[in-house]
Amino acid sequence: MLRIGRLTICEPSKSGRTAVLNGEEIERQLGELLGEDVKFVSRSVGHDRNRIADAIRSLVDDEGCTLVLTSGGTGPFRRDVTPEATRLVIEKELPGFGEILRMKYYETTKTAVLLRVTAGIRSHALIVNLPGTPEGLRSALEILGPAIYECVVHIR
Repeated sequence: MLRIGRLTICEPSKSGRTAVLNGEEIERQLGELLGEDVKFVSRSVGHDRNRIADAIRSLVDDEGCTLVLTSGGTGPFRRDVTPEATRLVIEKELPGFGEILRMKYYETTKTAVLLRVTAGIRSHALIVNLPGTPEGLRSALEILGPAIYECVVHIR
């Protein structure tokens, strides 16, 4: 069974609805992409670098997740610290995930250069930062899905 961590980063007042919408989108897309028995482990934290890093560590080290997807906190705003938190816990950075996503988004949205998506490997797990809206998640997973699948196959 593949364990996938879902970490939603959002303001505490929005955590319930945002986590549900983003979680549903991630589960739908990955269920189709991976086509195997999957267990999702969910967490939600505010925009705090240390809490995000701790949640990612816990999902990988304690929960045994092979894939951790974060949603939210990837913009240019002061509160958006998800990429910085991710870099605190990964052992190998995979810059291609963010590069291709910005490139593909830029074809239709010139502000795509503001998207700060990061990905990397910690131990046996792939960690990928994704946008914080269901539409952004859907689009990002369509673009990154094949690479996510391939990476998970190789690091398992």
